[in-house]
Order: sequence, then C-alpha cells, then structure tokens
Amino acid sequence: MRTLRGHHLLCVHGFQGMGYSESFVEKMSEIVAFMRDDRTDGPIRVIAALDEACYACPHHGIDRCEANENSNEHVLAMDRRVLNHLQLEERGVYMKSELIERTKRTVEPDDLDVLCAGCSWLSYGVCKEGIRKLKNFSDKNK
Repeated sequence: MRTLRGHHLLCVHGFQGMGYSESFVEKMSEIVAFMRDDRTDGPIRVIAALDEACYACPHHGIDRCEANENSNEHVLAMDRRVLNHLQLEERGVYMKSELIERTKRTVEPDDLDVLCAGCSWLSYGVCKEGIRKLKNFSDKNK
C-alpha cells in the first residue's frame, strides 16, 4: 500500500521531473507513474507526515522536514489544508481512483494559491497546469 502526504496528492498532477535531488525525482516519478496510470488502482493511506517521497528527499529528518526551521510546519499546514479540502481523514485509506476523482471534482487550479500557499514550486505554474489537464481530461471523457 502506498502512503502519501496530503499535499503530494496534488503534486502528482503537475510533477514535471523537478525536485530536491536525483533520488527524490526518481521516487516521485515512480509515484506519479502509478497515480497517472488509469489502468491500475490500489489503496493509498493519506497522512500529514513524511511519506515515501519525503524519505527520498535530502531534507528529511527522522520524522520531520528539515529544509529550514519552518519547513515542517509549512508542509504540515499544506497537508492539512489539502486533506480538509478533499474531505479526507488523516491516516485514512482510500482507493487511488477515489482520490483522483475527488481532486477532479473539488480542486480548481486557482485553489492551489491557498492550498499550496508558500510552496516554492507553485511559481513554476506546473501544478495549476496539472490540475487543469486533469479536469479537462475528465470533462472530455464524460
């Protein structure tokens, strides 16, 4: 079973191969491939804590992000905003397809300005574009 932190549920839609290190990019690419593959489904535990992508990041500590003195609180706040927005229980287990559908239904590209406020990747625009593509793909297949 995969474990993903709240804000990574949104990151997977805009990820373009940028990251904190080669190992992080490799791990995130693996997660993204799973999340974007509509031929497979599976359970995902959603958390507000370090997840499998975080453990491939050079900034992880034992149980917290250590990129800077405020980074752990910052990423936890993003996790909680996303979990709240998607109406997910922390440590709950959901099927990947349900998580994708909730994101399509409830997240608009401009919601990321609030949900991901302060994220260094937001300025690149790839995250909003990823949500836009997810929603457009959904609309075309109705």
